[in-house]
Formats: sequence, C-alpha cells, structure tokens
Amino acid sequence: MGIFDKFKTGFQKSASALKSGLKEIIVKKEIDDKTLDEIEDFLIQCDVGVEASEEIKNIIAEKKIDPSKNKADEINLILKNYILDLMSPLENQNFFKNKTDLNAILVSGVNGVGKTTTIGKIGKILKSNGNKVIFSASDTFRAAAIEQLENWAKKIDIEIIKSSQGSDPASVAYKAIDEAIKRKFSHVLIDTAGRLQNKKNLMEEYKKIANVTKKIDPNAPHEVLLILDATSGQNVINQVEEFNKIIPITGLIMTKLDGTAKGGILIAVAKKYKLPIIALGLGEKEDDLQIFNAEKFAEAFVEIS
Repeated sequence: MGIFDKFKTGFQKSASALKSGLKEIIVKKEIDDKTLDEIEDFLIQCDVGVEASEEIKNIIAEKKIDPSKNKADEINLILKNYILDLMSPLENQNFFKNKTDLNAILVSGVNGVGKTTTIGKIGKILKSNGNKVIFSASDTFRAAAIEQLENWAKKIDIEIIKSSQGSDPASVAYKAIDEAIKRKFSHVLIDTAGRLQNKKNLMEEYKKIANVTKKIDPNAPHEVLLILDATSGQNVINQVEEFNKIIPITGLIMTKLDGTAKGGILIAVAKKYKLPIIALGLGEKEDDLQIFNAEKFAEAFVEIS
C-alpha cells in the first residue's frame, strides 16, 4: 500500500463525513450568504475550528464559484489549497532522517493517547533509517507501561533503559542519556507517564525530567513531542496549550485519526499553534505511523486523488 493509499484509508471516516456533508449543503443551491454560513457551520462541526472555517468561507465567497461548474469539486479544491498553504510549512520530514549527534526526545501526552505504542513505531522508523536508538522507560508509575515498552524494544531490537515501578522517572531518563553518550547512540526516546494537563504535581514532575536531562546535556531535551488523540476532538486544543506552557513543544503526533469522522481537528491545531507535525497515526498496525505529508493529508481529507 502506497503512502497516499494509507492516508486515504486512515482518513476514510473524516473524508466520507466531509464529502457527504458538503454535498448535502450545496446540492442544487446557489453559493449565497446563507449557503456560505451553512458551510462554515458544517466545517466547525467537523472540528476544523472557528478561525479556519471562517477563513475557508471567505475564500469561497471571494472566488465566486461559477454555477456552471461542479460546485463540490470547486469547494474541495479550495479546501485542499487552504490545507496546503496552512500545513506545508509544518512538515518536518527531517525528524526521521539519519543523524549522528545526540537527540534526546521527550514524549508526552495525557492518559490513553498511545504514547508508548507511538514511541515503538517512531523507534522502528528511526532504526530503519540507520539511526542508533535507545528507549528510556520513564513511565515508572505503571509496571504495564515499562513492560509494553520493553516488548517493543524486543520486537524491533532496540535497547532499553528501565527501572522498577515507582522509581524516579527523571533518573531513568538521565541514565538513558548517559548511556547514549557513552555508546554513541543518536536517539534517546523518553517515555513519560500519561498525565492530565490540569494536575500541577504531575506536570511539575514532567518538568523535572526535562531539567534533569539538561544536567548531562545543556541542550536536552532536543525534541519535545506531544502525542494527541484525534478522537478527543476539541480537548486537544487545551492539551497543546497546557503542555506547551511547561516545556515548549517542538512537534506533534496525532494518533487514532482512522477512528474519527472529525479529522479536521488537526487543521484547527495547525491554525492555532503552527507547531511542526511529525507524523500521524492512521491505524493500529506496526507500520501505520505515517510521516506527515501536507499534500497527502490534504488529498485524503477532501478525497482528491
């Protein structure tokens, strides 16, 4: 399956909802002010966000679509171009390329977004590109999390630094970076416990992990990834806001896009924060983490091939 096919399959629910919803609004209608308002309201319902939906409405209004043309095709093209203009600058395909310098990557997010699984998938891509990767099992609150990351390490033949449940998460991260420097690993992927963004004590501990890594490398963590669950809808906006206050986020990965009809939330996040988008989770299989490509995303989202 090619990259476009994977995007298309992963966005099937969102694309079908968008296509049928827009068709229902514009079929046999003039694109007048009332129709434009209906399009805007529908895009908001698809979690595209208020600001982006208003901008798209205004672009459609300015274009003055020729009634003799297929209105759905014209609006889809406007949507595609809007997404490309917004999201192409947010690509960071260099993230997965072969590197020799140390990259300590702190991976965060709320409970249940799929952090540990995503770390495993990231590790597999990095390794396939010739990088030397080590995992840090710094989610020490749950024995299951340590075991899960260990299983991934075995599956893809990557080393792991771990400790017992209840150990200091920051000390595990420190040991992993120390080991990486000694043995010339290029990437340390640091798993962290799922934490609600409004729990101050947990967020302070998360901050401590980052601060401890700086003791061994002043530039660490070199990347701070926030994992978001697309099925959470508008809640992800608050998550980005709160996590970004603690440690500046350098990249986003959105998971479970195949499980929602509201994949537009990625557009809303892109519009509000303009943070690099590293990859998208488009399924549960080992190879279903796809490096973000704005054109493939846009084409799949509006079903233009």
